[in-house]
Amino acid sequence: MQSIKEIYGNKEFIPLHEPTFDEKEIEYVTDCIRTGWVSSVGKYVDEFEKRLAEYTGVKRAVAVVNGTAALHIALKVAGVQANDEVFMPALTFIATANAVSYLQAVPHFVDVSEQTLGMDPVKLEEHIREIGEMKNGHLINRLTGRVIRAVVPMHTFGHPAALDELIDVCNRYNLVLVEDAAESLGSFYKGKHTGGFGAVSALSFNGNKIMTTGGGGAILTNDEKLADYAKHITTTAKIPHSWEYCHDEVAFNYRMPNINAALGCAQLEKMDKFILSKRNLTQRYQNLFETIEGVTVFTEPSFGTSNYWLQTIVLDTEKHNRDAVLEILNSEGVMTRPIWIPMNKLMPYKDFPVGNLSVTNELNDKIINIPSTPIRKDR
Repeated sequence: MQSIKEIYGNKEFIPLHEPTFDEKEIEYVTDCIRTGWVSSVGKYVDEFEKRLAEYTGVKRAVAVVNGTAALHIALKVAGVQANDEVFMPALTFIATANAVSYLQAVPHFVDVSEQTLGMDPVKLEEHIREIGEMKNGHLINRLTGRVIRAVVPMHTFGHPAALDELIDVCNRYNLVLVEDAAESLGSFYKGKHTGGFGAVSALSFNGNKIMTTGGGGAILTNDEKLADYAKHITTTAKIPHSWEYCHDEVAFNYRMPNINAALGCAQLEKMDKFILSKRNLTQRYQNLFETIEGVTVFTEPSFGTSNYWLQTIVLDTEKHNRDAVLEILNSEGVMTRPIWIPMNKLMPYKDFPVGNLSVTNELNDKIINIPSTPIRKDR
């Protein structure tokens, strides 16, 4: 505990993660305010979308109000319909399941890998063979009779999931890949940015993410038609016109405000510095915990480069009790938290389809996130 406090300059309270701002954010946001264009119209949204697409290496980015909205629309434009089932890891933030539910589709929970903390492609295919069959080009859940439409891997804490293997599964069973890349801006799988592998993907820029727009998210895709449709239905499906308000379908008011995009433009300019400082912090933690028996710092898989959004330790439960460690650290002002409760154990999702979750259940008792705000190298 004291060593963690020393890393952060012996502050009385150390949050789990907080944003880093300087004069650049003030400059862009002030400019936005002075123009008067702070809401749905202004230059910064277009600029942010352009810079984000360039940074992630995709053709298009569509900025929206938050990561959940981004995933909701990503799933919709990818073709997920009411009563479809969607594979996702049981070990994820509830937004992954909620976004599927917004479409009146059905989350279907599968296991994760100890190596990535993301969806395990081997366990996924084993589960498909147990419950699935192909009919008329669609994968059908024999137990429910529903079409299984999509696979949604989540890049946990910024660590890339095993995308090649997941893509192979999708290709074999005619499933669409939609990446939940909410936590992985700045993470790369085999040299290519996460979020660029699926038909469409979602990012989050919440205040606790590696960079922030205050509240915000984005849809990424290499499909121009999907991008155009996503842009259309996130801006109330309004047909462009100089003065008329004509809308051609029921849609969503999910557009990112210009003032948030101004903040995002400034933050995006610093991504390389943020990631370098995150990697520096990871090394500091590895040095710290190598002397503590039964505690391991979770690190990126061999095939990927992680943004290390949230620093993660894995406990040997024979030597350490997770809740006891959490109690000690939080009581002393070091903010820490456990990994999420598995989705199938939450009240809204307890009766939904589920596979063998042996690894999920084991990891749930082992993982703790520790303070992860980027630090200066001189500390």
